This record gives sequence, structure tokens and C-alpha cells, in this order.
Amino acid sequence: MTISIVYVGFSVQKRIVIIGAGPTGIGAAYRLNELGHNSWDIYEQNDYLGGLAASFTDDEGFVWDIGGHVVFSHYDYFDRYVDAVLGGDYLSHERRSFIRIYDRWVPYPFQNNIRYLPKKIVLECLVGLFEASRDSHPSSNFREWIDAVFGRGIARHFMVPYNNMAWKFPLEKMSKEWIAERVSVIDFERVLGNVLLERDDVAWGPNSRFRFPLKGGTGAMFEGYRQHIKGHLHLNHRLVALDLNTKTLEFQNGERTTFDSLLTTIPLDELAAITRGAPDAVRDAASNLGVTAGVMVGLGFRKPCPSDKCWMYFPEDNSPFYRVTYFSNYSPNNVPDVRSHHSLVCEVSCQPSELDDVARTAVESTLDGLIASDLITPQDVNDLVSTRVIKLSHSYPVPTIDRNKHLRTVLEFFESHNILSRGRFGGWRYEIGNTDHSFMQGKEAIDRILLGRPEQVWTEL
Repeated sequence: MTISIVYVGFSVQKRIVIIGAGPTGIGAAYRLNELGHNSWDIYEQNDYLGGLAASFTDDEGFVWDIGGHVVFSHYDYFDRYVDAVLGGDYLSHERRSFIRIYDRWVPYPFQNNIRYLPKKIVLECLVGLFEASRDSHPSSNFREWIDAVFGRGIARHFMVPYNNMAWKFPLEKMSKEWIAERVSVIDFERVLGNVLLERDDVAWGPNSRFRFPLKGGTGAMFEGYRQHIKGHLHLNHRLVALDLNTKTLEFQNGERTTFDSLLTTIPLDELAAITRGAPDAVRDAASNLGVTAGVMVGLGFRKPCPSDKCWMYFPEDNSPFYRVTYFSNYSPNNVPDVRSHHSLVCEVSCQPSELDDVARTAVESTLDGLIASDLITPQDVNDLVSTRVIKLSHSYPVPTIDRNKHLRTVLEFFESHNILSRGRFGGWRYEIGNTDHSFMQGKEAIDRILLGRPEQVWTEL
């Protein structure tokens, strides 16, 4: 791996501390090395790198990600980092994604491919989309936006039930401003043409082609950089207190350190809770940020993979999960022997208060859902040789209607103390919460701290 270094001179080097060695923290570390800045350290609460993009290998030889990650990017800088860390050790895939609904597989995106539905439902979806395209209805939240854009048919059969499954949060309390490339928006003429001409329409979106590490799962992109930050990396350091007056960080193991500038990636609600002297208004704003919890269920089978699909969406209530990935299709090294084994990663959303109960029965309920969805047979359960259950108190940062107001209160307070909070939950902005976005937030935070450059990925609220 070749790392280019551009030295930036400072008479006295500013001490920068990074909390969290996930994509944002590693993006910051990578940039600090590029700039030749030596006065910095990165503290991670776990004994591994990657944060929510970490990977694990179990005793049976199955590799597990925390969810169905794929590597796609909006940024050349991130692409160059991935190339430098992985070299050529990755596989390229074309997305094969589907929705399981009405006992059939509909190609993704659903709204482009409704021709696969029962004819009566196709008609309902077309009429609803036509009415929506003809009548302009203002919308003030995500739920209203769904009806206004897709019409009552697509809303009733897919968009509303699926988003209820994925977010576990009232859709009418969610903003519509985050949509952008997250949801495929199409016009009536295109959908009608797909139906009449029996045309598949599957190329939408930035992840229609993606890469995946050959070995080690998604986490290989970050574990592969460990050797370049050995002198700065501190694992098993969980932050438990932040003193703003003395700029001191205290860790659960009793160690302390100080900073001139701090880049933190821990969830904002947790950061506010451990900050001594934080005003009640800041703590209240942080606690009012919306969050979805989640349980990731990995299932390894001693049986060849029965499908070439990548990932699938599930809007119906006969299963607890909203998405399932044939994880062994991403790399043959994700299973002990791809000729005789395959693996599934199933994602279940819940409210934070439900997390322990959902996790307790996750394997059993997931197997029942897979059988109900015809992904496995009852006999396949006998071939189950590995399970992995991962609980996430923070899975999705919910873009609520009042999110930006709360974020401004919290972030402006911390920035007044030379503290930047970035990343999926450090910034709490789902629309820029992918791996590539998060990595770039770390890089650009360092450019802001050391070079005074304005951030590009992170925009003003």
C-alpha cells in the first residue's frame, strides 16, 4: 500500500483527538497521515476497527457484517483509499435485488417494476400514480410525500408497509427532505411503458454496481489500515466523560487525555449525556433526536446457495425482517466452503425499548419468517450450522421533521468548544450516513481543523 504524504508546517502542532475508529475516524486518520500531522490519537471503545462497518469471523469460518453492506461511492478520494487498502483484493458485482410480495419476486426498484404484481394490483398502482402525476398535492412529511409522489396503490402495497418495517417510526413525523437518491422517483409514462412493454427497469441508483472485499468482509477496508496508525491507535477505550473546561477526556479504563481539537463520532445523545456542564437545552435536544434500533441475524447453512440474488426487501408482516442478504454471494470467502455452504444476513428494526426482547427471539422468529417467505424450507433448519445475533441500540438516525432544529442546538454548542461531531450518528444525518459519506466527513473535518477549508459533504443545516 502506498500512502502519499503532503507535509503541512505548524510552529506548534495542534493536538487532535478522534473518538471512534469507524469510517469517519479512519477517514480522519488517513487524512492526518497524508498531511504529515503527528500530534493526534484515535480512541476506540472496541478491540476492532470499522464501527458499524466492522466484520467478524466466527469459529465455524463464517464472516459476518453488521448488516448487508456493499461498497459503492460518490467520491474519488474514498475510491482511492479503498484501492490503496484492498489493492485488487475485491470482487465487483451487478446488483440483483428484489422485493418479496404476494408470493412472488418483484425486481427492485418496486415502483419501476409493478408489472410483476397481480393484474388487479397493477391497475390500482397505475391509477394511483396517474392521479398523483395529474394532481399536485403539497406534502409536509414523509408519509404525505409518499402519497403525493407514488399514489395510493404503490403507497398501500409497498412504500408505506416497507418503510414502517424499516424505520419502526411514525412516517408522518419524518421529514421528506432526506429523500434525494435514497428513493427512486419516476414518472407515470415510464411506469406505464414498463407494464405495457413488459420491460424490466432495474438500473436505478448509485449501488447498481458495487464492490466487496475478497476476504474479511466490509471491515477489511478499515482493518487494512491498522498498520498505518499503530502509534496513534488506542483500542478498548470507551469514553465516559468529557470536561469542556479542561478539555479532558476520561475513559472507562481510568485513562485520561487532553485535546486542542476533538473529532467525535459517538452518537450525539450519548455525547451530550457524558459532557460535564452541558446545558439542559443541549441534553434535551440530543435526547429528542429520533433513532431506530436493530438486530442483525446471521445464519450459516451447510448447503450450497440456492440463489444468485444479492439482497431482498420484505414489506409484509409474515416476517420480522425488512431486508435479507445472500451474504455468501458477495464473496466465496464469507463461508467455510462456498461449494457446500451459504449464509444469510437478516435485518430487523425495532424501537430501542424493544431491543432486548427482539434480540432474545431473533433467530427463531427469523427462521419462521424465512420459511414463510419461501427462502428456506423447514428441512433447511437442520442444515443450520452457525448463527450470529448483533444488537444495535443505534441502527438508523431518523430524519424527523424537527431534527435539524435539535441538531443545530447540539452541534453549535460543541463547535463553540472546538469539538466537531460527525459520522452516521455523530452527525445524525441519514442522507449522508453511508460508509463513503462518513469517511469523507472525517477527511473534511481534518481539512477544516488544520487548513481552514469548508466542508463539502457536511452542509449547513
